[in-house]
Amino acid sequence: MGVVAAAAQGAAAGAAATAAMTGVMAAARKQGGVGRLPPKLLTRRFLPGGGEHTPRPGENLATTAAHWGFGSAAGAVFGLLTGGRRPRVALGLAYGAAVWLVSYEGWVPKLTVQPPAHRDAPGRAATMAAAHLVYGGVLAAVLRRMRRDVCPRGGRSAAQ
Repeated sequence: MGVVAAAAQGAAAGAAATAAMTGVMAAARKQGGVGRLPPKLLTRRFLPGGGEHTPRPGENLATTAAHWGFGSAAGAVFGLLTGGRRPRVALGLAYGAAVWLVSYEGWVPKLTVQPPAHRDAPGRAATMAAAHLVYGGVLAAVLRRMRRDVCPRGGRSAAQ
């Protein structure tokens, strides 16, 4: 499998995983106790005008596009890292946890969007950790299924 195909499969699986992750986040938000979720906070940080608590025209569309774009891009990276093989769900869980760790203990606090996860509101930190585990698990499961015909036993196809 070529790198373009591996990345495209990963991006498609990343979109599916983002849908599942978004469901977890929406359910947590509906139950309360998580406050504003990071995709909204990040969007507000980068849209011009207003402050952290000021809604902006088009922010919901921008938030959705950015969240799905990031999820698809992270999926494309996973697709490349797995090199056309059928990844195990455990690898996806580890990848989701790594994305969470790098984001919420790394670049998100550096952008002063929110505090690092270990100092954030416990409900939001736990929700985001769980959502990223769901993302990683679904990412691997979908990619594994997509590559079923190419790699019947989890390895490379006979053509590779």
